[in-house]
Amino acid sequence: MKVILRKNSDKLGNMSEVVSVKDGYARNYLIPRGIAYEATEGSLRQLEEERKQQSHFVDKERKQAETLAVQLEKISITIKMKVGEEDKLFGSVTSQMIADALVEKEITLDKRHIELEEPLKALGIYDVPVKLAGGVMGKIKVWIVRE
Repeated sequence: MKVILRKNSDKLGNMSEVVSVKDGYARNYLIPRGIAYEATEGSLRQLEEERKQQSHFVDKERKQAETLAVQLEKISITIKMKVGEEDKLFGSVTSQMIADALVEKEITLDKRHIELEEPLKALGIYDVPVKLAGGVMGKIKVWIVRE
């Protein structure tokens, strides 16, 4: 019997895949537990339509991310910090501070997308990588200056 998986399964496959299993296994285990449903002609057409819509959505999301990455390349952010001896910062610049500075430039970005390996602790100019939707990477130029 052919079934379409509703959930990822280590032994059977990933969600939305059509797999062949024994009739009893499908009727007594997979279908009652909501792990899969029977692959009829109608459900296969519906699955194909869902895949088309999903690919369209992913393409649209990727294009938006690419335009945002181009915008981010043009932006530079200045963060003013208090400085002690030998130009050492009191505290450090975190991804949250960078996200807050982006809001002032009218760009909303979640701090989890800003990929700082460690907080910035010195004055200078930094290129900070940003991971956007669809695997698109962007960069923000961050200037850390004394207050």
